[in-house]
Amino acid sequence: MKYGFISAGQGERWRDAMVGFKKGDVIVAYLKRRKNVGGFVGIGRISQKAEMIRNICIGTKSLFDLPLLCKNMFDNMSDPKKSEYVALVQWIKTFPRHQGKWKSRSGLYTTTHVRASLDGQPKTIDFVETEFGVDLKKLIV
Repeated sequence: MKYGFISAGQGERWRDAMVGFKKGDVIVAYLKRRKNVGGFVGIGRISQKAEMIRNICIGTKSLFDLPLLCKNMFDNMSDPKKSEYVALVQWIKTFPRHQGKWKSRSGLYTTTHVRASLDGQPKTIDFVETEFGVDLKKLIV
């Protein structure tokens, strides 16, 4: 979130999910919970469709020149099938990982997929809207 992007890759399944995002799409970011840390951490809008990591710059800097936490993002950066794919995001509201929004045993929707729809998930939509103080319907153009 610090640099305004989301990413996934290192395989065709994750690449395909990332390139499915379109400019203007509204996203709700979820980090898998581990040791009671994680949950819903951000709402944003895709500002640039996903491309191979080697093609992405933040301002004038290549991602390669930034102190990113995930060091293996550049593995396979020349392979279109296995490269990490990065979409730029204008974050609307975020929380740090340790403040991720979650409610145990609540029936909230999560998935291991990179990209999934919240259509048909009213309980999760209500939870996210309440916790983030936003109206998702108003964000979707």
